[in-house]
Amino acid sequence: MAAGESFDVYRLPEEHVAIREAVREVCTAKVAPHATEADETGEFPKASYDALRAADFHAPHIPEEYGGAGADALATAIVIEEVARACASSSLIPAVNKLGTMPLLLSGSEELKRRYLTPVAAGDAMFSYCLSEPEAGSDAASMTTRAVRDGDHWVLNGVKRWITNAGVSEFYTVFAVTDPTARSRGISAFVVEKSDAGVSFGAPEKKLGIKGSPTREVYLDNVRIPADRIIGAEGTGFATAMKTLDHTRVTIAAQAVGIAQGALDYAKGYVAERRQFGKAVAEFQGVQFMLADMGMKLEAARQLTYAAAGRSERGDADLTYFGAAAKCFASDAAMEITTDAVQLLGGYGYTRDYPVERMMRDAKITQIYEGTNQVQRIVMARQLLSGIV
Repeated sequence: MAAGESFDVYRLPEEHVAIREAVREVCTAKVAPHATEADETGEFPKASYDALRAADFHAPHIPEEYGGAGADALATAIVIEEVARACASSSLIPAVNKLGTMPLLLSGSEELKRRYLTPVAAGDAMFSYCLSEPEAGSDAASMTTRAVRDGDHWVLNGVKRWITNAGVSEFYTVFAVTDPTARSRGISAFVVEKSDAGVSFGAPEKKLGIKGSPTREVYLDNVRIPADRIIGAEGTGFATAMKTLDHTRVTIAAQAVGIAQGALDYAKGYVAERRQFGKAVAEFQGVQFMLADMGMKLEAARQLTYAAAGRSERGDADLTYFGAAAKCFASDAAMEITTDAVQLLGGYGYTRDYPVERMMRDAKITQIYEGTNQVQRIVMARQLLSGIV
């Protein structure tokens, strides 16, 4: 390299930096002001959705050919991170839109993509993902929801649990057993619409955190849908579900990073202003050590998340490992960082008058959904040991 020549090897491209700045501006002005209300009332933050929709950040991953922004996996992760920094509940708008539509992007017919991705890109509909059941959480292959072929239709019966944004979303990717003798190879994926006869929803779950994002059961009672609403070939649904999670665990990692960043930002400001024993709390070495550890863990989580996002965009062979690692590490870090933020605020941190207690509650779910962190460690170990044992 010639003297004076720039060495731009390992930093975000300018367009991604610009995306971060644009999302942060929108979130500071129009999302963050509704975060407390969404948490207190448990109601979907419609104002935040409208703001994200107006800026095209509600489903940025949808390709341009379907009317979307065409954001790559890293840009999408940055959007989710920045929204989560302001409001974790609102970050589930772009995150779950990606989760619900990813099976279509991976395996859906061109006709299905155009029919369902276009309204989501326009902000006229949201998309949810229906995999878990009351007796099939981590062991998704043991699901009992059935889909039976009847001429030119499929008839679905069953219950899905822990469905994010259920009742708000218009469209649902539903996984159901089409061949009970084939276990995971007997599962298929379908698009179900909220308006389909036989679709109903349970009461909103009373949750620890992310209260502004409704979580409900989805009931399927003889739901009759056209045969062309199957996603991919019959029996490929479980494989599609797992491939989807490889990509979307990166978005949960990004959400965790954003929550942790929000908590660290608030804690830094607080300890700089709060005075005890005649000086700012930030001047005490014990506090400085806590902040140093928080910042170190956060940046490590961010770098791993961005590395995983790059693999998601390229479809690298090691995405399964990196998606699990990023989700696991970032969510564990977020729980530690938000808990430390509460500690730094002392008694104030334990009250609803300050946002860090909400952030701590919101961080917890990132260790659980899209596969608990115990499951992530199983996934990582299997990848590391592949071909050895």
